[in-house]
Amino acid sequence: MNPIQRRLLAIIAVALVFASFFYYLQKKSENNSNLLVLYGHVDIRQVNLAFNAAGRIERLYVQEGDEVKEGQLLAELERERYEANVNRLKAQVEAQKAVLAALQAGTRKQQIEAAKAAVQKAEVLFQNTEREYLRLKRLLEGNAVSRQAFEGAETAYQAAQHDLKSAQEVLSLAIEGPRKEDIEAARATLASYEAALEYALQELKDTRLYAPSNGIVENRLLEPGDMAGPNIPVLTLALREPLWVRCYVDEPNLGKIRPGMKTTILSDSFPNKTYEGRIGYISPTAEFTPKPVETTELRTKLVYQVRVFVKDSQNELRLGMPVTVKIDYQKAVE
Repeated sequence: MNPIQRRLLAIIAVALVFASFFYYLQKKSENNSNLLVLYGHVDIRQVNLAFNAAGRIERLYVQEGDEVKEGQLLAELERERYEANVNRLKAQVEAQKAVLAALQAGTRKQQIEAAKAAVQKAEVLFQNTEREYLRLKRLLEGNAVSRQAFEGAETAYQAAQHDLKSAQEVLSLAIEGPRKEDIEAARATLASYEAALEYALQELKDTRLYAPSNGIVENRLLEPGDMAGPNIPVLTLALREPLWVRCYVDEPNLGKIRPGMKTTILSDSFPNKTYEGRIGYISPTAEFTPKPVETTELRTKLVYQVRVFVKDSQNELRLGMPVTVKIDYQKAVE
């Protein structure tokens, strides 16, 4: 092969290399046109935990950085005062139950028998005094007895009549039993005591502080011995579930995404690992791009907040960690 032919082949080879390179760039550009890249961070959500009761802290069971589960006991107040109040109200409830039961049961049989005996005794006394009164009355008409003796018999007769009537009323009340109004009043008093006991039991329960959800103890603000109350935070809890990324999209790309689209999340801490996610929320209103977004060209534009829910079974993504979110339009929705 002569020098001219070799030179020609070299030119052809170089041309093929450039053609392949430009073809690759064109395909890459076409592929990138289907890819949206957003920047954001793992969202930090905090809860300030406080007791719903007032008192002195007796125990704290967690330290800063501890992971806690929903329903886990975190702290306790001194409980003696609340327990004493519960015991007092329990005694009141039991005593009032006994009062109501006695009223509902009515008069005892022995009481009724005693009332009947009193009536019989009063009847006998009345009959005796009545006979004596009538006898002296006849004698007085014949001037066979003094008026003073007659008036004494008359007074005894009237007293016996009154005593008999009183004994009969006592027997009637014993047979009828307590009034309905008295029973209802006793029942209302019992309900009041029971409501007070329920409130006291809730106050006793409020002396314990439980985790409202899974998270990490971020700050331990008080210590055992400190006074706590409903308006005094004891712990700050950083929530981990659900875990999402807060990022922002500019208006030209807003129409390309919608809730439910799949995403890929990358972090600098694990550059060779990706995490699955999906768009869960797109803000309906625009805002100026916040400083945490690091892309310079977006800082002066209006953007829309996007929340991307992330699957992180290994618990590798930390709250506040900056991440990159990639959305491939062709693969985002199956």
